[in-house]
Amino acid sequence: MHRRDAEAPRENEITKRVIGFAIEVHRTLDPGLLESAYEECLCYELAQQGLPVARQMPLPVRYKNVKLDCSYRIDLLVDNLVIVELKAIESISPIHEAQLLTYLKLAGKRVGLLINFNVPVLKEGLKRIVNQFPDSFASQRLCGEVSDAPALS
Repeated sequence: MHRRDAEAPRENEITKRVIGFAIEVHRTLDPGLLESAYEECLCYELAQQGLPVARQMPLPVRYKNVKLDCSYRIDLLVDNLVIVELKAIESISPIHEAQLLTYLKLAGKRVGLLINFNVPVLKEGLKRIVNQFPDSFASQRLCGEVSDAPALS
């Protein structure tokens, strides 16, 4: 079995749990707050359940064998498998989906959640995005797995 296939059940479990916690946060707080408030509360819920979560992770771009800080930041990385991009906006647009897909490719991850808390019912603000890795070499190059070139300061 391929490693990515083996991770699929865990990815599904994590996305299901994150969605459940996001619904809890949304029901408790309602729409209208800043993204940072929802992030803080969702991280609290994840931590209470023992799910490891990294916040505001820098995401470098590898260009000509040099890692460059282009100011990309992953909102949440849950259990080092699922990227969660949070929003508190009028509606999700294709650019937000493209942003998450770019993050998935740069980080070499397969599954991400786009969650917009500024909706009456959270189900309307949820998108699950899957990176199918059509060009695995490009994904490796972007996330720095091909060579050990020095980073620029």
